[in-house]
Amino acid sequence: MTAAKPNIIHGAFLAIAMRWTDRLIGLLSTIILARLLVPADFGIIATASIAIALADVLLEMGVWVVLMQTKNPTPAHYNTAWTIRLIQTSIMTGVVLLTAPYASAYFNNPELTPVIRVLAFTFLLEGLENIWIITLQKDQQYTRDFRFMFLKRFTGFVVTIACAVVYESYWALVAGNLSGRLTGVILSYAMHPSRPRLSLEKFREIFMLSQWVWVRSIAQYFQLRLHEIVVASRESSSVMGIYTLAGQIAAMPTSELLAPLNRVLFPAFVKVKNDLDELKRVFLLAQSVQALVAIPAGVGMALVAHEIVTLMLGEKWQPAVPLVETLALTGCFTAITSSGIYVLSALGKFRITAMYSWIEVAIFATLAYLAFPDAGAAMVAQLRVVLALLGLISFTLFLCRELPGLKVREMATSVVRPALGASAMYWAITALSPYLNVAPVLQLILKIFIGALVYAVTVFGTWALLGRKAGAESYVLGKLVRPLLKKL
Repeated sequence: MTAAKPNIIHGAFLAIAMRWTDRLIGLLSTIILARLLVPADFGIIATASIAIALADVLLEMGVWVVLMQTKNPTPAHYNTAWTIRLIQTSIMTGVVLLTAPYASAYFNNPELTPVIRVLAFTFLLEGLENIWIITLQKDQQYTRDFRFMFLKRFTGFVVTIACAVVYESYWALVAGNLSGRLTGVILSYAMHPSRPRLSLEKFREIFMLSQWVWVRSIAQYFQLRLHEIVVASRESSSVMGIYTLAGQIAAMPTSELLAPLNRVLFPAFVKVKNDLDELKRVFLLAQSVQALVAIPAGVGMALVAHEIVTLMLGEKWQPAVPLVETLALTGCFTAITSSGIYVLSALGKFRITAMYSWIEVAIFATLAYLAFPDAGAAMVAQLRVVLALLGLISFTLFLCRELPGLKVREMATSVVRPALGASAMYWAITALSPYLNVAPVLQLILKIFIGALVYAVTVFGTWALLGRKAGAESYVLGKLVRPLLKKL
């Protein structure tokens, strides 16, 4: 077990690097589409995705999560999981086709009906995907897993851009989505030799675990989508498009760091879940590394929001700037809770994570519908920051109660220096901004350089003054920086 310890974080950084390669495609796609399409086009697709995601979560039993949590699944587990998903996705497709007009009526936008109906077939394609492809992630085959995700993404990108150039319509996004899903089906069978078969042999076993995953998934849907439902029902398609794209840009630094890291950490947590001391050690190291990179990423995005929006999207998207500045801060809080959720999932504590998710939903619903019934996009963004902070506090208490030996003080210690460094970075850039009267691209470069320098000096300087204790800083220096310097 000792030899495998470094591979967890090393693999996570490898996954982050590969994920960013993939995200360059998404970034390029956004830049191109922002100039070919108008905010209302993005708003229509974003609103349609709310209805699609609702159908998904109401019928999704979380068999993928159960397979990941099951330590030694048999072929019968995979066959049963695939059969369940195929049944689910077939039902989803039919339900969405029938209910599309009702969703259009709720959002008062008749253009949504055909979009939702076409997107319904993404469910069927998802159900046909080879369930055995999950072993790439479960067995930590990072390179092959990345190749699978990258090729799906690249195909969708090519089709989306080609259709957008020809038609200049939101249908380009629909076509790209479908083509990406179809590519996933083909690749899943090409990249894994095993083939699923129709079977319900392990239905009872999978269902006993998946029922709480399902309950949590519904809560997570409202965690991720309730704010969009509020904005879509109160604002125009143009405002909804601006709000949605602002949220994507704001989350880009933290989500693109955390998503691949968690993708690696979950199977790693599962492998050591029976050794609580080792699980605690791995978790605290993972959280420290997450905080070290994600907190400054979130604060940094808020500081360069104007330059990012101007360079990426153009002048017509300037209303997105204050939204990006606000929403970028939510990533700082989610970075701290992210790995903890995967620890509880690895321990099979699905009921606890479901409860936590529902508490967050209840708080936001109370704020958005009762305390601020007229809140528009700007106010909703502010409420999300407040919710993220409250969620961090409550989740910390949940986690310390469920993981024996874990203390609040230990979790707090892992984020103190990153928070201090991010604060120093914020004040430095804020103070120097009036003197950076240059072109936006130069402003962006200067702000990133100054911010990174101030943050690194503050964090690693404080760490050195406090005795160079083992943690995220020592790991980054020992496993990444020093080997890199030797190669140079």
